[in-house]
Amino acid sequence: MIDATGMPQSAVLLGGSSEIGLEVLEALASRRLERVVLAGRDPAGLASAGERLERAGVRQVHLVSCDVGRSEDIERLLEETEAALGPVDLLVVATGLLGTADLDRLTPALVQEMFAANASGPAAVTAGFARRMASQGYGRIVVLSSVAGLRVRRANFVYGAGKAALDGFALGLGDALAGTGVAVTIVRPGFVRTRMTAGMKPAPLSSEAADVARAVLGALEADRRVVYVPPALGPAFLLLRLLPRPVFRRLPG
Repeated sequence: MIDATGMPQSAVLLGGSSEIGLEVLEALASRRLERVVLAGRDPAGLASAGERLERAGVRQVHLVSCDVGRSEDIERLLEETEAALGPVDLLVVATGLLGTADLDRLTPALVQEMFAANASGPAAVTAGFARRMASQGYGRIVVLSSVAGLRVRRANFVYGAGKAALDGFALGLGDALAGTGVAVTIVRPGFVRTRMTAGMKPAPLSSEAADVARAVLGALEADRRVVYVPPALGPAFLLLRLLPRPVFRRLPG
């Protein structure tokens, strides 16, 4: 059950080995988080993540193999989570595949895989948990989006388009859940220094996974619906969205 400060006792992390997602759950472990389901495609990564959370003080950690591109895996995740946790206080959606925007490498299969990882898969999982949370009358959903989806750039247009789709889905879902006791928070980081971005030149206003985690906890406490990390990215992207397309196309990276 979510306590008076907005902190959960049970949680599901979709993208169970996500550095940002694990930072969030690790921080919550000191704030009454006791039971967790980690869902993802990498068994070794899930096992390592589970050990990390147990060291942080999480009492029960359940690992569920799940490919969000497979509907049967999603249904199994929902069933196994209900058996392991019962009611779910918090869902953290942290899947992502950066992939490529190089047209020479951008096969139809890769585009499909990227959209499954960044948009359609996490949206399907989120919808499933949202229905169950609405039935129980409470819950929080945190969707890790990206400023890359606010105005899609040529440098990462497939990834950005997927995040744009997920971001829009989450906004609409939040409106659809109004009055049910379930709230959706959308987190829009800029460049975050993680394994996914290793070797890439950091963009201006970059952050660490721990910075995003602190922003998520602040949003849970303050019941905020949209969060930028760092906050300065909010007004910056408001201006970028107003740039004429020929000018925007010439921006670096």
